[in-house]
Amino acid sequence: MSSPLRAVFFDLGGTLFSNRDIPRVNGPALVEAARRLDVEKGFGEIGLAYLRAAREVNDLYMRRPYYLHRDHFYDTYRVFAKSFGREASDEFLDWFYQAQRRSMLEGLRLRDDCVATLRALRDKSLTLSIVSNIDDDYLEGMLRSLELEPLFDHWISSEAAQSCKPDARIFETALQQAGCRADEVIFVGDSRIHDIQGARALGMRTVLLAEKDGASHLDDEAFDAEPDHVISRLSELVALVEAQA
Repeated sequence: MSSPLRAVFFDLGGTLFSNRDIPRVNGPALVEAARRLDVEKGFGEIGLAYLRAAREVNDLYMRRPYYLHRDHFYDTYRVFAKSFGREASDEFLDWFYQAQRRSMLEGLRLRDDCVATLRALRDKSLTLSIVSNIDDDYLEGMLRSLELEPLFDHWISSEAAQSCKPDARIFETALQQAGCRADEVIFVGDSRIHDIQGARALGMRTVLLAEKDGASHLDDEAFDAEPDHVISRLSELVALVEAQA
């Protein structure tokens, strides 16, 4: 018999907001960055080159137990620049990092059912936490810009935990913050590798948020970590939680 549910932990990117929004939000900064490198290509070609660079770098980073996402970003842009025969200086990388961060903080929006879902879960006296592979400067900025601070009891970044999902330490740190055992927690995320694999390994119940268009950019499609439940909207969590009460 399952233990009583005491907490719901959430991934941030791709879960509380959609990854579909990222190209729209970051597009202008990426086009300006390409212009500054004298890359005269259309947005489609620029975007595809950046996506390929991100996937190449992600393959190198994803098996590390910990890394700074700033380093991941810088390496991605170096690979992107080299694909057009360009070199990106440290000064340029610093500019683009800040331009992209500013675009994300100003342009991202929560899913339309996010706030109502979080409030409904809080009304059930559940502890709510964010567990995100993200650096502190991004997480702290997003908590403010998305007005999430009043809706959550705790949050933990990979930088603060010195651990990136699916590594166990970040999940263990979140459990310590919440004062819960793993079997008292549901973990909700959009990545089979980072979220579902990591949470299941510790004994959490897992929920995969799978958008109908498959917008998650994190996963190897062949990866077979199976969640306990699959939803397409955050609002489906409320009935799921009620069924496990």
